[in-house]
Amino acid sequence: MVHAALTEPDRLWSAQEVLSRPSPVPAAAGVYGWYFEQAPCEDLAVGRLLYVGIAPRYMANRTSRQNLRKRVRYHYRGNAAGSTLRLTLGCLLGIELRRVGSGKRMTFGKAGEAALSQWMAENARVCWIEHEEPWTMESALISQLDLPLNLDQNRRNPFHSRLTEVRSQARQRARELAVGA
Repeated sequence: MVHAALTEPDRLWSAQEVLSRPSPVPAAAGVYGWYFEQAPCEDLAVGRLLYVGIAPRYMANRTSRQNLRKRVRYHYRGNAAGSTLRLTLGCLLGIELRRVGSGKRMTFGKAGEAALSQWMAENARVCWIEHEEPWTMESALISQLDLPLNLDQNRRNPFHSRLTEVRSQARQRARELAVGA
């Protein structure tokens, strides 16, 4: 049931819809999946599930304030330091990663994050399914589905080594640049 809800969703939601108030995304635990109308890289197909995530992250976080609504909204408007999906997309799109603050956090800077948010508003679509214990689903979904934008637990995916290298190169370039604001 979860597989079908993510791979053949009844509906995909845009940034505008997700960020509206009231948001259609439930403030509940669950699994979410991302589709793209334009691929962030020529080697990825459009119109199919490319990434899954969960909220909250782990069973130990049963009291976590994290939920589907907060997580999905953050992916659409947050920054690369707090969103692996944003980090991945920005790196694939060639947006310059920068060290910020104390120099330990990395984001795409104000302009880069704004450009990424705009790209996502135009191209990223999301679906979700509520699940009380989403951490019990993540490994199975990643092992059973072709999810090229997921790195964790996904070494078998043919895109894994390329994505790992792209992100590694972006981080290395960021370390060579001055710390931004």
